[in-house]
Amino acid sequence: MLGPSSYRDRIYIIKDIILMLAQYGELNQTALVSFCGLNLKKHKPILDELEKNNLITSGEKPLGKRIITIYKPTPKGMEFCRTILEPYEKLFPRKKNVSKEVTS
Repeated sequence: MLGPSSYRDRIYIIKDIILMLAQYGELNQTALVSFCGLNLKKHKPILDELEKNNLITSGEKPLGKRIITIYKPTPKGMEFCRTILEPYEKLFPRKKNVSKEVTS
């Protein structure tokens, strides 16, 4: 889990979203945001953009008296992750702890 001062590039947020959906098949909005360590208000535009570009889909399901939003990965999203995001992360791995180098 990322700490309050941690920063994650947008591309890694996108990869985390698609991979989390691939792992679970589908997730409700609350679980997806929680598992990916996101803030719904701040990151909802990313979810909307992924859906607009057909990388994920969303739908609504009744849960008791409430309606919940369910997200699923698309085949295009899985392919994008495999052919673009995974090679990108191999070339540019996420920084684990930058502050260690600064304080040494």
